[in-house]
Order: sequence, then structure tokens, then C-alpha cells
Amino acid sequence: MPELPDITVYQERLAARVVGAQLTGVQVSSPFVLRSVEPPLAAFAGVTVTGIERLGKRIVIAVASELFLVIHLMIAGRLKWVDQGKKVPKGLASVAFTRGTLVLTEAGTKRRASLTAVQGRAALEAMDRGGLDVLHSSDEALLARLRSENHTLKRALTDPRLLDGIGNAYSDEILHAARLSPLQLTAKLGDVDALRLVRSIRSTLTLWIERLRTEVGDGWPEKVTAFRDDMVVHGRFRQPCPVCGSPVQRIRYAENETNYCARCQTGGRLLADRAMSRLLKGDRPRSLDELA
Repeated sequence: MPELPDITVYQERLAARVVGAQLTGVQVSSPFVLRSVEPPLAAFAGVTVTGIERLGKRIVIAVASELFLVIHLMIAGRLKWVDQGKKVPKGLASVAFTRGTLVLTEAGTKRRASLTAVQGRAALEAMDRGGLDVLHSSDEALLARLRSENHTLKRALTDPRLLDGIGNAYSDEILHAARLSPLQLTAKLGDVDALRLVRSIRSTLTLWIERLRTEVGDGWPEKVTAFRDDMVVHGRFRQPCPVCGSPVQRIRYAENETNYCARCQTGGRLLADRAMSRLLKGDRPRSLDELA
């Protein structure tokens, strides 16, 4: 799922192309993608784009008369930009502007990406899950939000009701930078560790926003993925940790996974993977030394 760094760059590159231009029409090719019936999409034809906003992991196209198009990419959704005069590829939906067309696509067969038309700022704000803006909040506010409920750090970081825009990939990178276990409970997080986590949240996300900005330049984000070669632990199961050289470990659950370095984050202790624990029972290795 595209997270805050990817969404930020999408937002910036789209704003550079369409703010001040006219939105000329919205076409929906797959009916399931449209999650609203009011206001009608016809209301967006011929209106001026006033801004491109971010609402958590959603991208918001704001136009005159307090109309908003809200795009949620979910896991496999992506955005393509086609300059005016070029052939527009087929997608789930397309938003045409005087300067080009934005196309919403989705890989795979599960249809989760969505487009929602909204009338009024109050209706838009009602879609906000309530997560704190992690890049523009004080240390105190972030600490308070992290400790507001007792969860594992992994869950706290990725809960959109608590923090804004962090998902599976960047939570792994944040926790490695903070040298903290993904299963550490927020209620038992000491002040020193908590402050290091807060700083790691900001530094990791800022680092990746700058990397993606540099990669894209004045172009369009074409390689939006949760797995990048220069990530430290996410998606790098069994590969050496670039800090200590130990093999990166993995916990799988449902459709997600957590990647971590046992040496850097858990004192060498291997965290329990439910599926593997059921399979191996008492033979499951519990430390890097046993694994070796």
C-alpha cells in the first residue's frame, strides 16, 4: 500500500500539473470503484482545481464550490499521468484536466481502490480516520498519541486512528532505526526509547520523502512499491542487516508481514511466528544462536 512518502510525492507532482487548471470530466470504467452517488460526477466537469490535499493515505482533488474527489489506492492501486494529446490507457477511472489525464489503475483481481465524490469540507473531514500528522506534530503530542492505547509498537504505528499515513513497510524501517521490537508494548515503553521512536518516525519518513522526490524529479512516480532495494529490513527476509550483518527475520500474519533484525531490535531473540510455532512447536528456534 502506498504510504505517506509515496502519497506525498503523488500529491506534489499532481499539484504541479493541475492546480489552477480546469477539471474537464471524470470517467468510471469499473462501477465498483465509485463509492458515492452524491454529488454526481457531472458536477466536476468544467470546474477549476484549487488544490491537491492528503487525507491520511488518500489523495484529495479539491475544486471550486467545495467539491472533492477522494482517491484511496489501498494496496494495489496506482496513479498514472498522461499528457494532453497522448493516448489514455484503460484503468478503473480517469480524471481529465485541460493539461492531461490522471488514470487510476489496480493490479490483481481484488478490487479495493476507490473514488469518492464529496460535497463540502465537513463531509470531507468526516472521512478522516483521526490519525495525528506525524511530520507536523510536537514530540509531546506524538508521545501522548502513541501511549493513548496499549498496543504493540507495530500496531500503534500502523493504526490510522492513532498516526497518519504509516503502513506496513515504513513501520518496519522506523522500528529498525529506533532499535525497538515490533512487539514491544506502548505501555511499557520507557521515556528514552519513546523519544528515540518519535525521532525515528520523523527522520525515516523525511528521508524517504526526499529520496522519492529526488528519484522522480519533475517527472511522475512510476515505481510506487512497498519493496525497495535500499530499505533496511522491510521485504529483506534472510538478507543481511546492513547494520550488524545478521539475517533479517520475518513474522507473517494474514496478508501482512513484519520484518526486523533480531540482533539490532530484540537482543537476539526471535519473535514467535504463529504459523511456524504451530508447525515446529517445541523445536522452534528462539534466538539467533539457535537458528545458526
